[in-house]
Amino acid sequence: MIRVVLIALTFVVLTLVLLPFQLIGLAFDLRLQRTIPHLYHRVLCALIGVRIREIGMRSTANPALILSNHVSWLDICVISALSPVVFVAKSEVARWPVFGWLAKLQRTIFINRQVRHQTGAATREIAGRLLSGDAVVLFAEGTSSDGIRVLPFRSSLVGAVHHALGNSTHHTSITVQPMSLAYVGFGGVPMGRGLRECVAWYGDVDLIPHLLHVLSSGAVDVTVSWGEAMAYDMSADRKTIARDAETSVRRMTAAALGAAPPARVASAPAFEQLQPRSA
Repeated sequence: MIRVVLIALTFVVLTLVLLPFQLIGLAFDLRLQRTIPHLYHRVLCALIGVRIREIGMRSTANPALILSNHVSWLDICVISALSPVVFVAKSEVARWPVFGWLAKLQRTIFINRQVRHQTGAATREIAGRLLSGDAVVLFAEGTSSDGIRVLPFRSSLVGAVHHALGNSTHHTSITVQPMSLAYVGFGGVPMGRGLRECVAWYGDVDLIPHLLHVLSSGAVDVTVSWGEAMAYDMSADRKTIARDAETSVRRMTAAALGAAPPARVASAPAFEQLQPRSA
């Protein structure tokens, strides 16, 4: 319990210290609005005890759409700690206490997946962010999973690729890169099926009890794998893009879960760069 209280106090202080800089960045459209969330989540990962092992590298191409699986609320911290990005989230998140406010500060794109006619507006907003230089992360499953399976990728919002190209006079292609998140260690021990339930946040699991359990448990090891980045032009089919990314994420996730490294002693977060594995 003492650990949770210390993390909570440090979280509040960190948020209050960085908040004015983020507000300035947002008000004047400065680069700060991208770099502050990146720094913020690096510190949060260290604070929580998240240790990141990175396989492959994020593409430096721009504009870039990143298609990822989704396991936990921790995914936001992990991905943001690696690179400045913006996320696409369901509209309900905007109304969450504290977390919705933080998501807005990170310039999250909120969408209502239950109203089909709003999909076009959502893809246009994503396209606008892509063309403005943001790397956009889309959790393409549309929900979180148990951390073992990768659910089918939805293709509707991938249509942002076509919107972006249709509105751009400078770009003839959009880079799409698959990314896999696999939680492989918890509390200092390799994570089997049972322990993976402790990190995966999905279904009817309440957020606050789950968050408190993770914060009180010590180190969390996660493997982030980057797939091959592909450039798509206007002729690309969104269903093909989603299917190819899903296949890549399934392969990378299975590889990471099947080769979970033993627990190691390291100061968190530990970032390890490896070259992409051959298929």
